[in-house]
Amino acid sequence: MSSSKSGSSGTTGKPAAKAAATGAKAPAGTGGPAKTRGPAKTGGSVRTGSSARTGSPAKAGGPARAGGRAKASAKPESHLAMVRRARRINRELAEVYPYAHPELDFRNPFELLCATVLSAQTTDLRVNQTTPALFAAYPTPEDMAAAVPEEMEELIRPTGFFRAKTKSLLGLSAALRDEFGGEVPGRLDDLVKLPGVGRKTANVVLGNAFGVPGITVDTHFGRLVRRWKWTDEEDSVKVEAVVADIFPKSEWTMLSHRVIFHGRRVCHARKPACGACPIAPLCPSYGEGETDPEKARKLLKYEMGGQPGQRLSPPADYPGKPAPALGAG
Repeated sequence: MSSSKSGSSGTTGKPAAKAAATGAKAPAGTGGPAKTRGPAKTGGSVRTGSSARTGSPAKAGGPARAGGRAKASAKPESHLAMVRRARRINRELAEVYPYAHPELDFRNPFELLCATVLSAQTTDLRVNQTTPALFAAYPTPEDMAAAVPEEMEELIRPTGFFRAKTKSLLGLSAALRDEFGGEVPGRLDDLVKLPGVGRKTANVVLGNAFGVPGITVDTHFGRLVRRWKWTDEEDSVKVEAVVADIFPKSEWTMLSHRVIFHGRRVCHARKPACGACPIAPLCPSYGEGETDPEKARKLLKYEMGGQPGQRLSPPADYPGKPAPALGAG
């Protein structure tokens, strides 16, 4: 998910990313941080947030201490301790990603709604490379509702599942034209009635186009909150409810951006970069991925790894490189 800031909740934080205290030792249980070996270079302008440092710094690039993992505490973490740890993770992520934002390009609520529908089962990058031609052809709900299906299918083919997505876009555009005067509604109950729009899409639109707080439970968000032991729930609606009870409502939208940013850049599905993770001391799942600092740094994605981001038109405070247009390389 992404955006150019249009009434969205994208931050205007520090222009340089703070990142990765590498070589972190495994946490002692789940209730508190273990000592870290200190910051290491990440190949960019990133550095560790001060509150993530719990031990004396070592030389950058130094090896992790042998023996790695601390013994797990026999005492289960209390709910209160989990909540405190979760909120600290959020504070640490705010230091690491002060520029966190939705990763879909959009200029208005209609574009964000369509882009979010297109983002199912593909990357935000591929959506951002596809939507310029789509919105040039159909800039308004009225225009899109009158589109020839076969012509729209060709425009959005790169995003995959283009026939089903065309049906959703035509349906939601007609509904906006006929039921909402050509405007995207700013209420959850109205949005989820539109074809192809569920709670996740509705929360993306509400949080980033209307400033209404919402939690976006995508695959990255769900994976990380389970790794962090905030919940064991798999159902996205239940995950949303659990997380909503942990954080104040004012944090919901930005929390979503920070968690999703971290999932895309560091805490990957198949091989998390544990050894380059800035919140390793707070993670009860430390060690599921690569713990060697040097090897872990090679797993970092997007601006954390010195590579282009997913947006063709990122916010001004984004420290990475804009993504290339479709077919540009």
